[in-house]
Amino acid sequence: MELKPGKIPENILKRSVLGKISGKRPEVLLGSGVGEDCCVLAHFSDEVFVMSTDPITAAEKNTGDLAVLVTANDLASAGAEPVGILLTVLLPVGTTEEDISSLMGEVTDKCRELSIEIMGGHTEITDVVKKPLLSVTGVGKCPKDRVITTGGAKPGMDLIVTKAIGLEGTSIIASEHRKELLTKLPADLIDRAASFINEMSVVEDGLTAAAAGASAMHDVTEGGIYGALWELAEASDVGLDCDLKKIPIRQETVEICEFYGIDPYRLISSGSMLIAAKDGNGVIEALKEKGIAASYIGRTTAGKDRVIRYDDTARFLTPPDIDELHKVPASK
Repeated sequence: MELKPGKIPENILKRSVLGKISGKRPEVLLGSGVGEDCCVLAHFSDEVFVMSTDPITAAEKNTGDLAVLVTANDLASAGAEPVGILLTVLLPVGTTEEDISSLMGEVTDKCRELSIEIMGGHTEITDVVKKPLLSVTGVGKCPKDRVITTGGAKPGMDLIVTKAIGLEGTSIIASEHRKELLTKLPADLIDRAASFINEMSVVEDGLTAAAAGASAMHDVTEGGIYGALWELAEASDVGLDCDLKKIPIRQETVEICEFYGIDPYRLISSGSMLIAAKDGNGVIEALKEKGIAASYIGRTTAGKDRVIRYDDTARFLTPPDIDELHKVPASK
């Protein structure tokens, strides 16, 4: 049955939204409930709260997974352990209870996996949106003296990337354009690419790197690795000297990007963390002990030059433009 515009009925709210929420955190004194407009968090004197907010707008599949992951990754880039989220869900006219239940199932499964509590939110049917729009505000915690910023890099630091770039964009394209991709690419390659969604958490990457001495971190999201490099350099007021051949990229990403003629280095890349550290080798070893692949890709420099090298050629990095994911034609 399609639901009418406005707040969803209380019985559906209890059954398909609140009924799916589980996993309580000791920091959350008051969480989700009918009629509750606020949540209440306990504050510990030796810790600070870290907050982040993001919408999910580009994905048509795995929206619930991505909504939680993107916010948890932002918190981890500050060295913060994710605690809870506030979730606003705007759904198009024509949405059914089954749609809501499925979406909330994705959200709650990912929250359970990452030990995150859904502390509150709002769910509504509206003709303002044409597809589900999730906006997530996340709250994390970390020791006062361990907060890491994007702007914490200094000249002469090592630059490290975890896993591989392009995982998120590759997964989205493979999931939403499978039929078209099958005209030129093998099914097993597309299946592997779609499965990259299972690698998009960088919570452990961030917490591990923070403990190992990272000075700055930035999760690689919209604008890809080039966008993340630019933003870290801009926030830190440093230059860069990076080797393109050292930036880790998987063959599935290369082939899918070639199919659409898009640049994998400017493709949305949740699943990778960009890290600046005085002792890059120490951070890489700490990550590898956790089973997290990590690659040295260059160094920060004094001045403003942000250089990407490839063999004997060099080019200057430019500010991030539209993400390459938006250049992929809509699926038919």
